[in-house]
Amino acid sequence: MADEETVLICLPFAGAGPSFFTPWQGLAPEGMRILPVSLPGREKRFPEPPYTSAAPAVDDAYAQVTAALGGAGGGGPVVLFGHSMGAVLAYELAHRIERSGGALRVETLVVSGAPGPWTPRTDRADGLPDEEFAARVRAFAGYDHPALANPEMRELLLPALRADVRLHETYVPSTDRPLGTPVISVRGREDSLVGAAEAAEWGRATTGKLTVAEPAGGHMYLTERPGELLELVAAEVRAARGR
Repeated sequence: MADEETVLICLPFAGAGPSFFTPWQGLAPEGMRILPVSLPGREKRFPEPPYTSAAPAVDDAYAQVTAALGGAGGGGPVVLFGHSMGAVLAYELAHRIERSGGALRVETLVVSGAPGPWTPRTDRADGLPDEEFAARVRAFAGYDHPALANPEMRELLLPALRADVRLHETYVPSTDRPLGTPVISVRGREDSLVGAAEAAEWGRATTGKLTVAEPAGGHMYLTERPGELLELVAAEVRAARGR
């Protein structure tokens, strides 16, 4: 079991496309494969209208994952990862995979920079004028997407970012039933958006083990030290397989 491949399925945070995760494959520990999910409204799927609610995004992600891993009858164990908006999508995808009852199963759910799924977002950006919206998102994330500084690029990116923000800010969990899979909740140690108590709320989301990890950095720690995050995930997966 120790040398079994780990497929890390990566769900995007608000405004992100699959290319954000492309460099992760070069940083990943041996035996880990990165499989980014691509949602409409960005990169190769730019012409498609973006989703503004979680359910269709999760159905789309499930179809991509099963196709990439050999169809509905294929699969095996996978690890799901999502940061911020991606965390709730990963959580819902874990439920979707559990309900399917097929060969595909979630070995570990890794949620990052997110309170438990039942804690609603209180500070809102949805519906604000462009400049104020971009400034509010920047303040939330503690991270400025370089393309948003370019007016032409911002005009192209804002529809998908607005849709993502609406999806995240209006999200309500599809079920109160806890997952049966272990959960790793990760937050940057200096994250001013998500506190330690909020990161620990994910214990309610599973009947399995909850591990809370706090690497150095703020809310967008994963943009600065992705290699550390991947090593952390790999170590937890190895430990779980060794038990």
